[in-house]
Amino acid sequence: MHTLDWRKSSYCQTGDACVHIATTPDTIHLTESADPTQTILSAAPTAFGALLRALKQNSPA
Repeated sequence: MHTLDWRKSSYCQTGDACVHIATTPDTIHLTESADPTQTILSAAPTAFGALLRALKQNSPA
């Protein structure tokens, strides 16, 4: 099994709630450090890209 190399979001300041991301050749993995269940969301790069585009479109300017 491949060990994931987690990176903390550059938007994370001090505190417990930070988003972490790891990648494999065909999957993007996300987790949030304050989640007691340590759930990992995994998505294909195309699906993750669509999520980011939708979030950017709907964010306030």
